[in-house]
Amino acid sequence: MTEATAGAALTTPFDHAERRIWSGKAEAYAGTCARLCAHPAERLLDAAEVGPGARVLDVGCGSGTVSAAAVARGASVYAADADPGMVAATRRAVPGVTAHIARLPELPYANDTFDAVVGNFVLNHVGRPLDALAELRRITRPGGRVAVTIWRAPGAPGQTLIGRAARAAGLTRPTWLPALAPQDDFPRTPEGLAALLDTAGLLGAECSEVTWEHRCDPDTWWAGAERGIGAIGQVLNSGGAEGLAAARRAYDDLCAEFRTRKGLLALPHIALLAGGRA
Repeated sequence: MTEATAGAALTTPFDHAERRIWSGKAEAYAGTCARLCAHPAERLLDAAEVGPGARVLDVGCGSGTVSAAAVARGASVYAADADPGMVAATRRAVPGVTAHIARLPELPYANDTFDAVVGNFVLNHVGRPLDALAELRRITRPGGRVAVTIWRAPGAPGQTLIGRAARAAGLTRPTWLPALAPQDDFPRTPEGLAALLDTAGLLGAECSEVTWEHRCDPDTWWAGAERGIGAIGQVLNSGGAEGLAAARRAYDDLCAEFRTRKGLLALPHIALLAGGRA
C-alpha cells in the first residue's frame, strides 16, 4: 500500500461529511457554540497536567479557547485543526501560537513531540476515534498526558433541545450525512471512553462526567444550528425555509422549559472528560 493509499484508507465517509459541514463555519461557531465548548477547558488542561514550560498540542483547536488557556498557564502551545478558518481564528485569538491545518488521524508531528496533547470535543468529529487516540499517543512523549472531551450520549436536555424541535417539524437526517460506522463507534459513557483510551495504548485511563448549565439568549442558541453548525444544523436546514420555520415555532414553544426569569435559557449539558498517560 502506498503512502497516498494509506492516507485515503484512513478517511471515512463520516470524515468527508465533517469537512463539508464545517467548511466556512469558523465565524458562525465563534459567535454561537464556542462559548458552550469552552466550559471544560480548564479541567481538560488539568487532566493533561499542563503547566509552565510544557510543550502542548491543542488538536481540533476551533476558535482557540483551549490554546489561549494553555498559553495563560505558561505553556508552549501548538494548535491544529482540519478547517483552515478555524486555524486562522486561533492564530488571531492567540498571538504566538504555532497553528497548522491538519486532520486526525494524520498529524504532521514526529513521535514523542509533546509533553501533553488535548482535544476538546474533537473525537466527536472523526471517523475513526480509536485511530485518532492512537495518533495522539504517538506524538506524546513517554510519560506525557493525553486528555480529551466528548459529549455524553444520551445527551442532557439542553443538548437535545434543537433536535426535539427538528423532530417536531418532521425533519430528518439528510441522506448524504452518514453516522459513524458501527465498527468505529463506542459507548459515549465514562466506561466506554475510558476503555477506548485503554485500547489506544494510554495508561491509567480515567473518565469522569462534567455537568453544567449553559446560559444564553434563545436567538443565539438557535443561530448556531440555523447557520449550519454540526450535524443538527444539517438536519435543521434539510427541509428548506418552510421546515426551518416550522422547527423554529416548535423551538420557541420548547424553550419555555428552560427559560429563566431574565429571559435566558439555562440548558443542562453533560460532557465526558478522559485522560491517560503515554
